[in-house]
Amino acid sequence: MRVALVQDWLIVNGGAEKVFKEMAACFPDADIFSLVEFLTEEDRASLINGRPVKTSFLQYFPFAKKIYRNFLPLFPIAISSLDFSKYDLIISSSYAVAKGLKKKTNQIHLCYCHSPIRYAWDLKDEYLANLGGVKRWISELILRYIRSWDLKTASYPNLYIANSTYIADRIKRTYGKDAVVLHPPINTKKFTPHTKKQNYYFTSARLVPYKKIDLIVNAFNEIPSLRLIVSGDGPEFEQLKTLGKENIEFTGFLKQNELVKYMQEAKAFVLAANEDFGITSLEAQSCLTPVIALRKGGYLETVKENKTGVFFEEQTVESIKQAILDFEKSNIQWQSDAFEKNVEQFSVENFRIEFDKIVSQYVKK
Repeated sequence: MRVALVQDWLIVNGGAEKVFKEMAACFPDADIFSLVEFLTEEDRASLINGRPVKTSFLQYFPFAKKIYRNFLPLFPIAISSLDFSKYDLIISSSYAVAKGLKKKTNQIHLCYCHSPIRYAWDLKDEYLANLGGVKRWISELILRYIRSWDLKTASYPNLYIANSTYIADRIKRTYGKDAVVLHPPINTKKFTPHTKKQNYYFTSARLVPYKKIDLIVNAFNEIPSLRLIVSGDGPEFEQLKTLGKENIEFTGFLKQNELVKYMQEAKAFVLAANEDFGITSLEAQSCLTPVIALRKGGYLETVKENKTGVFFEEQTVESIKQAILDFEKSNIQWQSDAFEKNVEQFSVENFRIEFDKIVSQYVKK
């Protein structure tokens, strides 16, 4: 079969991109498509084995690498402009518009959906919160258009594959479509067990509003005796750096070997976003590092309470602060076999086997 693989965009080596990496490994001869592609040489080699990427017209816009998200109104046109006419099977990895690609009736499109477009649906109010006046009015018009397009194209994929039960429910609620659940893979060969912990807490994420890193920073601001290390880059980097007190260190973007070391040696890994799945929580657990996470969303499927981590109840500074203080006083004996048992079900090998099974079963229909 002639196969095409599609990712919304290829900019960084993030959670969705790690899933796409394993899809690409399952189909080494498939052609790869994306709205834009600005990977580093290292990430291109790691994620897609240096394979070429067919991109949309957005690739050639001025400053596209930095402001590609500003082209949101053009995303539906851009994904529709990509030509998939010569392929038998199209597999998309979508958390934005890849699921709405155009195909013919005799073609099969399987969509691995990380989430319906967050900023158009569940997180719309959060994305609009800091906008006012004309900017807010224009943004609301754009999001209304995106939601309309998103619903119109909801029937385009032949099958939805959700990254969690939480997202399968969201797909059903938003699109009225059922989804098969296949959890993302964890690279346990890189995020390896480590028992010698240092005296610091760790968090790592793209520094964007919905990750709620500001809440974690403010919680540690109120506990100056405890050290926090924040890894990641993004539009909130400078603001967060200014916000943090002396007990908080910002590393910026880390290469994977550096990230793994921080993850391995952390006392605990702290997460405050309402995540669709939360791949970093499992990367931490793979290192035998307990997780302190919001009791919501994908974390309910990846964290075993009092065995691989603990929860806090609300996205507030006070709730996070209390969870950290309780963790400090906790007498929980963290057992390595509990971490290993939980993580092994999310291995790369299991993902590839289950992904291949889903694809094969559907193609045979």
